[in-house]
Amino acid sequence: KGGECPLQNQAMSNGRGESRFSDDRNRGVKRTFPKPINLSPTVLLDRERCIVCQRCTRFADEIAGDPFIELLERGAQQQIGISISSTGDASGFTSYFSGNVIQICPVGALTSEQYRFRSRPFDLVSTPGVAEHDGCGSAIRIDHRRGKVLRRQSGNDPAVNEEWITDKDRFAFAYAQGDDRLTYPQVRDDDGSLRPASWPEAFTVAARGLAAAKQAGGVGVLTGGRLSVEDAYAYSKFARVALGTNDIDFRARPLSAEEASFLASSVALTGPGAGGVTYDDLESATKVVLVGLEPEDEAGAIFLRLRKSVLAGGTEVISLAPYTTRGLRKVSARVVPTVPGDEAAGLDDLAGELDASCVVLVGERLATIPGALSAAAAVAASTGARLAWVPRRAGDRGAVEAGCLPNLLPGGRPVAEAGARIDVAAAWGVDALPEAEGRDADAIVAALGAGELDGLVIAGVDPDDTADPAATRAAIAASGFVVAFDVRSTEVTDVADVVFPVAPTTDKSGTFVNWEGRVRPWEAALRNPASLPELRALVGISEELAQLGQGSPLGFRTVDEARAEMAQLGPWDGARPALAPLAKKTTKKAAKAPKGGVTVALATWKQLLDNGSLQDGDKYLKATARTPVALVTRAVYDAHGPTITLTGDRGSVTLPAEIADDLVDGVVWVPANSVGNGVLADLASPGTAVTITGGAS
Repeated sequence: KGGECPLQNQAMSNGRGESRFSDDRNRGVKRTFPKPINLSPTVLLDRERCIVCQRCTRFADEIAGDPFIELLERGAQQQIGISISSTGDASGFTSYFSGNVIQICPVGALTSEQYRFRSRPFDLVSTPGVAEHDGCGSAIRIDHRRGKVLRRQSGNDPAVNEEWITDKDRFAFAYAQGDDRLTYPQVRDDDGSLRPASWPEAFTVAARGLAAAKQAGGVGVLTGGRLSVEDAYAYSKFARVALGTNDIDFRARPLSAEEASFLASSVALTGPGAGGVTYDDLESATKVVLVGLEPEDEAGAIFLRLRKSVLAGGTEVISLAPYTTRGLRKVSARVVPTVPGDEAAGLDDLAGELDASCVVLVGERLATIPGALSAAAAVAASTGARLAWVPRRAGDRGAVEAGCLPNLLPGGRPVAEAGARIDVAAAWGVDALPEAEGRDADAIVAALGAGELDGLVIAGVDPDDTADPAATRAAIAASGFVVAFDVRSTEVTDVADVVFPVAPTTDKSGTFVNWEGRVRPWEAALRNPASLPELRALVGISEELAQLGQGSPLGFRTVDEARAEMAQLGPWDGARPALAPLAKKTTKKAAKAPKGGVTVALATWKQLLDNGSLQDGDKYLKATARTPVALVTRAVYDAHGPTITLTGDRGSVTLPAEIADDLVDGVVWVPANSVGNGVLADLASPGTAVTITGGAS
């Protein structure tokens, strides 16, 4: 059998029977090279296979915008190599999209370090899937053998990611196959240690503990942002009918009440054909305004679609940002220099340039900037521009639709509307639902710390991602009873009272809703009986709670049954809630800079490749992450040297400094999760004041 090379297939079917290099008459000498060449830690080149078709160089230049690979030499010596123009010293290429050249190479000259020689293509089973690393909803193909994923390829979906994916979507899947994978339920013994348990025993122990916590003050639910819609719906229903609370929030990150109101009024229920913005709309827009969003780092498919439109000459990209990033430079963006916290004013200033042909994309980082989301909604309403919210996590948008918010029920129904509660209660077969809006994630953490809540249900949440990591850890420790759901062993599962192993996306069916509001279903690629979808575990707990006289069972047991119930419930057809009035903006007084230091505002966001837990297990991908540096103005660099120490209200971080020529004065930018435990845990909250000290260069 042949491999995946089309030329090999054509030669086998139509070519000559003997090689041109094997007989005495031709005496040909096949050109050989030492192999392979490491173009990067993830991409290898076998030069003797290359036919110089230039697909890879064209992709680098025309699609990704990274000149990481190009033609070298001339004539018969011409070959593919590392672009010196991109690195200065040919030390290796860097691109978030480099893995695509492997897939489009027609002869296997470019191969993956991760997959090379690990399997024959005809031994693989391929299953369509959806990438779980961002909110883009990119189509992927999962290639597996004997119950193990060996590689992932881009799927072909012209409406979404076309045929390209990020390297994170392509290579970051080993996290679900590591030694720390949870494979059985655990319960805490009387001596305080976790021990293995059967599923029925774990259901019983969890139900008894939650029932007691419910009576002692209540239970909060933190679901995280990586759930399928079906699992998110199960958590939403579980909170209301089994625990009797609206204290549920998927936002395991910095958040605000303004954001919850914005999601209910401007995001829920929107989608293709329902007032939502689509990828095609980005291509047809005359202007796309980015606020609190760096697409290359936070939404790769959006970045590629914007670049395509810009190169076609149809779209101008405008970004409110503290400096011109590498990604913004590649889309020829017009950067409006913006200090963190001034985005609302910047949007107001841009309003005169916008009309119905424009699109405004806002990122989740705007949640912590008072007035920014309200300003975006107001500008869109007054100018006719289209507005869309782009979250970082794959499950965030689906969690909004499923009602994993303290102010929303499934289908975009407001908790405060009696008609909405009656509607859902009737569909769920219960007498009534809790009436008061619940606590958001920050309030749940505070209530647990204060003893106002006694129990916690937590799913895939990393404390370091939350608004106040120290407070989150303290709240978990103070909880009377904790039920944790996760794929892998974590610091949360280590302290929980009951731990349930749950299935990663490869091992279960489900649906994501991407930033457009587009439904992106997938089916399980693998069958692993050691773990279950979250909804199945929640069903088991709810049934045990019902036997204890606490609430009602969920009423479904499979993903298909949950989908059917959601479809029957349908979307809210009543009035959408209005965006809540904005609380008065408060400005924190900057701390006095130490002698020889300078106080600046902290700008930060997560880079595509960093210390995220879903990138664990692949050393090759990790090696391609950008070196963490602090970006400063030339004046700060000259005053404090090539290495600086930043000090905030949560600690200090020392990083190499680099000059960003157009960085706004009074600002420093650092990657949010590339050093230590991350900026939120080790330094300060985004937008707050930090001090810079260091030796002069």
